[in-house]
Amino acid sequence: MSEDLSLSALFISGFVSATLLPGGSEVLLAWQLSQDVHDPWSLWAAVSAGNALGGIVTFLMGWGIAHYYPLRALSSPRQQQAQRWLTQYGPVALLMSWVPLIGDPLCLVAGWLKTNFWLSVLMITLGKAIRYLIIVGVI
Repeated sequence: MSEDLSLSALFISGFVSATLLPGGSEVLLAWQLSQDVHDPWSLWAAVSAGNALGGIVTFLMGWGIAHYYPLRALSSPRQQQAQRWLTQYGPVALLMSWVPLIGDPLCLVAGWLKTNFWLSVLMITLGKAIRYLIIVGVI
């Protein structure tokens, strides 16, 4: 895999992993770290940027849903848990946007509740970047 293509693949993997689609960015990151083709900071930046952008897109999807369904009740248990966290902690709850199974609904519900956009973007980005920083540091 060419060097540019490998960073692009990692970015895309991070993006897909942060949307409502399944993905395996951690596995790809670990593999690329083991190949020693790029420095860990480049890999961390690529996967963090892709994953944060995916979370922001999910947030914006929620914002769009709120436009059409502003008063619709949340039905799934994960969405209800996300709403409780966001009601209790506000956008700071988005630091947990990396958590499997709850992170995607958390971003979606935050958008649906129209939490502060820039603070939400900051919290999503920090949460996801810290997660990959831990992975890079461990491997």
